[in-house]
Amino acid sequence: MDERIDAFLTTAQTERSLSPHTVSAYRNDLRQFAEFLEAEGTRNGGSAIPVSGVDRELLGGYFLHLRERGYSPATIARKVAALKSFFHYLRRTGEIATDPTDGIGSPEVKKAPPVAISADAVQALITYAEQRDTPEGRRASAMLRLMYATGMRVSELVTLDVSDIDFERGTVRVAGRGSRARVLPLDAAVLVATRDYLDHARQFLARNAPDQPALVLNHRGQRLTRQGFWLIMKSLVRESGLQLTVTPHTLRHSFATRQIDEGRALEELRQLLGHASISTTQVYTQLAASH
Repeated sequence: MDERIDAFLTTAQTERSLSPHTVSAYRNDLRQFAEFLEAEGTRNGGSAIPVSGVDRELLGGYFLHLRERGYSPATIARKVAALKSFFHYLRRTGEIATDPTDGIGSPEVKKAPPVAISADAVQALITYAEQRDTPEGRRASAMLRLMYATGMRVSELVTLDVSDIDFERGTVRVAGRGSRARVLPLDAAVLVATRDYLDHARQFLARNAPDQPALVLNHRGQRLTRQGFWLIMKSLVRESGLQLTVTPHTLRHSFATRQIDEGRALEELRQLLGHASISTTQVYTQLAASH
């Protein structure tokens, strides 16, 4: 099963330009389904159920299993999408005669509106981070300023390399979704904070991995993960005493809202955010109006 999953993901990544995050999520989802097939086979006194033995009834039992384990509709919808793509691939390559996911819909998912915080709240977080005269404080200051000045996604921040920062031009090169790279401007405060982090903090974090190219490192000298960023962000909010709702994209949403407030054209904002469709960007006009 693992070999089939790896072959599918390799093909999907090539054909659809999936992001590393999506590939990782699909791999976890499909391996979870493989574990379910193995458990079902064992429960019935045999070995793992092969993919050729998967039918609508078995899939229904799996989705019920996910709901009973407390997965949200959004998470189940993603797992359904992964399975549908996987079985479409198996049908196309001739490994199965019929696709058991044909006609299966996904649970209705009501997308939560983006959450933004005020410029004063962002500045309070940055100020708190800068008061911590530690490598971690300098790293936090650089990360907060980078995200709030550009609106880049957390997944884009953690994939930055040191070489992506151009101090002479005052820009950062961001590898967006679907291999859509964009170059974003950096203001003086961001450049100063980033230089301070590189000169006085990063070498301490990289002491066990001096050849690591990543811009933002964890305490082991490895590339910081999205989850790692979220933990740092939540810790900063809690320790600073701010009563805020924080998600991994809070600074991105706050950046977009500020741009709308300052009169940025929607198409320009779409390009800065790296949205494929202008309709995705339009949600920020409503958010800015509510603020």
